[in-house]
Amino acid sequence: MPMNVVYRGPADLPHAIPVFPLPGALLLPRGQMPLNIFEPRYLAMVDDSFRDGHRLIGMIQPDVTHSQNEARPMLFRIGCVGRITQLAESGDGRYILELTGVTRFRVVEEMSVLTAYRQCKVDYFPFIDDFTARKGEDAVDRPALLEVLTDFLKANNLKVDWEGVENAPNEALVNALAMMSPYGPAEKQAMLEAPDLKTRAEILIAVTEMDLAKKRTSGDPPLQ
Repeated sequence: MPMNVVYRGPADLPHAIPVFPLPGALLLPRGQMPLNIFEPRYLAMVDDSFRDGHRLIGMIQPDVTHSQNEARPMLFRIGCVGRITQLAESGDGRYILELTGVTRFRVVEEMSVLTAYRQCKVDYFPFIDDFTARKGEDAVDRPALLEVLTDFLKANNLKVDWEGVENAPNEALVNALAMMSPYGPAEKQAMLEAPDLKTRAEILIAVTEMDLAKKRTSGDPPLQ
């Protein structure tokens, strides 16, 4: 989704952002994530992001395995900030929006705030390569990725728009498959934290191969 703002580096982004903790949610740079916003605190977060003019929301997973407070779980240290590039009102109080990923960030500290939603001071510099589109995509093993995608689709009786897949650049393909993958928070976090696109693709391939092997040996039904 095209954006009206070009982010060339960390200096173009605020270093304090609202965050939306959502388990299993993976946003990556230049990827698109649809969101259905209905909780009052997150409706307020969206309103504030437009009022402040930045339209930015940090997507991050709660680290529930290391949390004692279920109502306010700890956060993983790495997330991805996205810009609201589409927004529609549902007529029943919800927002239907789409975030376009800008860059990953590392949480420096969570802020003490009066808002019902959480906010963090973040650092984008560890992920400065995220600002360069398609960086490192020539190193991706595209044939291996397509092979495991084919095996996954067959095992789960799924279909895909192969013309779209074949025409997609490596960055768009890897990130879209990673974001849509049906794996758990740990696997999603590993793909988010991958140092480069090649490693992200390798993690996605390895996780998918392990999932397929497990199903073949256990006789489990296809993953829905």
